[in-house]
Amino acid sequence: MIAMVIVFFLFLFTFGCIGSMRGWAKELLVIFSVIVGLALISVLENLLPVIGPFLKSNPMIEFWERTLIILGMTLFGYQSPKFSRIGKSVEKRDRIGDFLLGIVVGIMSGYFVVGTLWSIWNAANYPLAGDYISAPPASIADTTQRILNILPPVWLGKAPNIYIAVVLSFVFVIVVFI
Repeated sequence: MIAMVIVFFLFLFTFGCIGSMRGWAKELLVIFSVIVGLALISVLENLLPVIGPFLKSNPMIEFWERTLIILGMTLFGYQSPKFSRIGKSVEKRDRIGDFLLGIVVGIMSGYFVVGTLWSIWNAANYPLAGDYISAPPASIADTTQRILNILPPVWLGKAPNIYIAVVLSFVFVIVVFI
């Protein structure tokens, strides 16, 4: 079997490749869409008096609600518009910089997307995995736990951090893209 940590890093590599092809601006919108998804989860579960207790009453409902919100927001983040202004301003000499920045921001978007989904899956004790997921071997158990402790929902999914991140994301979008 392969360790979840290795799968996580393979996804980061894949998202880095995708980011190099799509460009840093589109990958940044994917990161912002995950941040908005985490904020939506926080609002639904903590601020709405009728919906919050219902979502938290059953771990499977909570798992599916979180997973579908993050997957939906990620899908909409990847369906981003073309940025002709940014694309036209990139000259030949700047293409390598855009390529490298796309890799870095792509890895960050992979960290946000896959890390959030892994954190949600871990919090729900890996539903639907059955016999496919087992406890990590002792040699990588410590690494797995350290990575699980730094995934986005752990440090960003709680108020007020998530609300500050949403505000900063929208300020960045308004200043840079509009």
